Amino acid sequence: MPINAHLPLPGRARLSLRTILLIVMLTVLLLPLLGLYFFRIYENELVRQTELELIAQSAALAATYRQYARRVHPNLASYGYIVHSSPLLARSQPRYTEREAQDERYTPINPTLDLVNPVQPPRPDVRPAKQAPDVTARRIAFELTPVIRDMQVVTLVGVRLLDMNGVVIAGREEVGYSLAHVDEVKQALHGGYASVIRQRISDESPPPLYSISRGTNIRVFTAFPVIEQQRLIGVVYLSRTPKNIVKHLYLVQDKIFLAAATLLLVAVLMVLFVSSSISRPIRELIEQVKRVTQGEQTEVEPLRHPVSHEVAQLSESFAGMSRTLAERSDYINRFATHVSHEFKTPLTSMQGALELLHEHIDTMPVEQRRRFMDNLLADTQRLRDLVSRLLELARADARDPDRYHTTLLSEHLQGLAGRYRERGLALILGTLPEQRLAIAPDALETILGNLLENSVQHGASEVRVAAEVVDDARWLRLSLHDNGDGISAANRDKVFTPFFTTRRNKGGTGLGLEIISSLLKTYRGEITLGALAQDAEDKAEAGRGAEFILQIPCANDG
Repeated sequence: MPINAHLPLPGRARLSLRTILLIVMLTVLLLPLLGLYFFRIYENELVRQTELELIAQSAALAATYRQYARRVHPNLASYGYIVHSSPLLARSQPRYTEREAQDERYTPINPTLDLVNPVQPPRPDVRPAKQAPDVTARRIAFELTPVIRDMQVVTLVGVRLLDMNGVVIAGREEVGYSLAHVDEVKQALHGGYASVIRQRISDESPPPLYSISRGTNIRVFTAFPVIEQQRLIGVVYLSRTPKNIVKHLYLVQDKIFLAAATLLLVAVLMVLFVSSSISRPIRELIEQVKRVTQGEQTEVEPLRHPVSHEVAQLSESFAGMSRTLAERSDYINRFATHVSHEFKTPLTSMQGALELLHEHIDTMPVEQRRRFMDNLLADTQRLRDLVSRLLELARADARDPDRYHTTLLSEHLQGLAGRYRERGLALILGTLPEQRLAIAPDALETILGNLLENSVQHGASEVRVAAEVVDDARWLRLSLHDNGDGISAANRDKVFTPFFTTRRNKGGTGLGLEIISSLLKTYRGEITLGALAQDAEDKAEAGRGAEFILQIPCANDG
């Protein structure tokens, strides 16, 4: 009895278990990376915010500086701006006149700093000035110094006012020295705004809980040119350390708690995802196995929602194994019933004959006694044949497929043709393909021998053999058609039933086709009745013979 344990997997696309674990691991990896990325963006925004504040303060100081410069000459105050006769403009360098006049009413300056860019070394030390500070610029700086000090109390900004030559004219220190060699100042002396991030060397010891941000180790510098009538009259040079990110996060702790709650929610969702995709299906499968073990359920059913591909395969494998065991158990029960019936009949006959001989052997006629003895010998031979065929069937069922041996069909048929020719059975061989078969030689000989033996027992005088390779050389289709008694329509559905035979009185056991089917199933082959045999209506038309079709896997040359 062939048992088909193959269950096709549903065509639904599913994630593999490896993919699920990869998603989980990547998510776990990305969470801290996203946190670091968040801190990086946040810190960068703090730097941008610091630069924006310095730009605003520089613009305000530059406007104040220009306003003080216009009041230097009272005779020109009515003009509202400085003319070329102003001492500052007269002493400004000619190269600044190359700047084209801007017609736009507004000239905003946007922050340009980014922590992605390399951090510059600490600001170079001042150098002695090659020339004395401009007198007019020093007068303006003197007027602005109280304003600068009051501003520093609130903004904590480092302020340096430079004249048109880069000499410090206002600030807590370094007055009278030159900063014209500093890169950002050099760019401002050419009339362009410049900003830079530099390393900060603090003279204070670090706090016990040091900031995760490098913002405490950097300082933002901006150099803002003071332009009047397309001429440079000074530079506002400001610097400030960005806000500490930890302190700033403390000020926005409500948002941080919201972000933490979001991350916690993501983690919970990931746990639920893993549970639903791995743990839940496995638990359902375990529950089914327990119910089958306790007898509450006959078979393990495939999971409806296995989620992952591997769990789906596991579920289908358990269901296939459960179905195979159930079919095997049913097969064993039916087989045991058939075996007990086949053994019971001759044993009952033997018991009755022995009882009669035991009771009446002295008075029983010699002819009757000999008849009883012949019956006993016939029943004994039948039991011996049954045991022999059952052992042969058991070996066929327990046979392991020999994957390393192949065979050629023509070699076996040539040998069988000579053997059965002596018994009056002619094999008419068609064109046989030279394709090696993935089946052991002894197994193929047993299969063909049993089929030819059936033909002999059913009065056939010839067997026509045809073979062809099908399905891209994956299978060999072998047809054996004899001219014997054939199979009636009433019996065609029973021929593959164990112990079914129409020759029981002539020693038939009904196990030949079952042995063939078991051997073919071992090598993934199969046997079926041909259409000619199935078309026979009754025994009167059985002269058309019987046809059996074998499908045997071809050997893979690779």
